[in-house]
Amino acid sequence: MVALIQRVREASVRVEGEEVGRIGPGMLILLGAHRTDTEAEADWLAGKCARLRIFSDEQGRMNRSIVETGGEALVVSQFTLYGDVRRGNRPSFVDAAATQQAEALYESFVERMAAQLAAPVRTGVFGAMMEVHLVNDGPVTLWVERRQGKRSGREEP
Repeated sequence: MVALIQRVREASVRVEGEEVGRIGPGMLILLGAHRTDTEAEADWLAGKCARLRIFSDEQGRMNRSIVETGGEALVVSQFTLYGDVRRGNRPSFVDAAATQQAEALYESFVERMAAQLAAPVRTGVFGAMMEVHLVNDGPVTLWVERRQGKRSGREEP
């Protein structure tokens, strides 16, 4: 799984002109599932997102997690994160999980993230065409990935 994480001052998502999710300060997480992903990747990634120290402490250093700040999370499914553009100009999505598998992993990630935060997690609508609005704070944007025992390209200890 991959999470494109953006520290935001606020973010919202709309489907067919209707707002379905909104947060104040916190994280917007664009989430993609790989065809080989399992519940283990969803669990690891949710924990990693919750513990990331990307929020400022009293000295202005990125030293606090979303859990410590009481920030909110908005999770939006985005299969295009596994788009491969190495050949040609049209992305290939063969590495993205099939719809049913991706939706189950997305829901699992959201549940695990909510448990980590001990607070509701806002979401988009899985599989829908969405408009995502955000005010990036910093900007701070990170790519975090775990797939079959690998995280961000390194072997698991």
